[in-house]
Amino acid sequence: MGGRLAQYCASKMGCEILLGSRTQVESPPWLKEARVVQTFWSSPAELEESCAGVDAVVHMAGVNASDCAADPVGALVTNGVGTACLLEASIRQGVKRFIYLSTAQVYGNPLMGEISEKTPPSTNHPYATSHLAGEAAVQYKHQQGEIFGLTIRLSNTFGAPAHKDANCWMLLANDLCWQAVTKQKMVLRSSGMQRRDFIPLTDVCGAIHHLLHLAEKDIYKNVFNLGGAWAPTVWDFACLVQERCKVVLGFEPSLSRLAQEAGKADHNFDYCIDALLQTGFSPEFNRVSEIDQLLDFCQEVSFSPNDN
Repeated sequence: MGGRLAQYCASKMGCEILLGSRTQVESPPWLKEARVVQTFWSSPAELEESCAGVDAVVHMAGVNASDCAADPVGALVTNGVGTACLLEASIRQGVKRFIYLSTAQVYGNPLMGEISEKTPPSTNHPYATSHLAGEAAVQYKHQQGEIFGLTIRLSNTFGAPAHKDANCWMLLANDLCWQAVTKQKMVLRSSGMQRRDFIPLTDVCGAIHHLLHLAEKDIYKNVFNLGGAWAPTVWDFACLVQERCKVVLGFEPSLSRLAQEAGKADHNFDYCIDALLQTGFSPEFNRVSEIDQLLDFCQEVSFSPNDN
């Protein structure tokens, strides 16, 4: 997601783009015009140095859900304390705007009914609680007037990564497309009857770009839901991928799933993004083209995600 956002902003903005990395020091081949700054999370002084001369920070670094479950303390250190440290470094360097990428999972799991920013958080999973800790740090500094801080609660995004080594292949859409290309079949590890909100990666990038440039006077909230206004069942999403395979790749992969558990019924789900739309953001909702590009990407690269 960070790579795609950097590419998107480079195509839209006439400004310098810095990529934070713990290890890489050279500009990547997929965005040679960007400058890489090493982020030393354990060193306040060096973290502050990485924010020098920066007008806006988009904080997207974090621990994924499975790793958070395996190490709740590490999740809190990275997603919570790490966010607070980057905030402090940004403030000391005079950064004007700070955007934090949180998750829709703060509202609970499974998500159901209508969910807006007024819906109270309800979760005890380390992935969500650690993100709530990060949110709290941003909210406090924003209320204190030390920085203009915004939080985005993101639903399930999908799309081709900027480069083949991106650690994104555990995501449902990416996994399905990879299965289709490499195995000519797709297997769901569930019944697929659960509903999820899906948003194309292009719209995620567009929303962040929009909030980076919107005047402060036109932003009345500092927490925004970001989803695709589309909540199919996982099975329906897989069927769409299957259909696009026939168009893009010329074959239709088989599709299978586990039997539905007794007593588990379908439910309505509406991840409301009205607050963001009211700021003037206009999403493209280009889900079909995003899936097509992801399939093309999977076909073009010759590597195994397990090698990452």
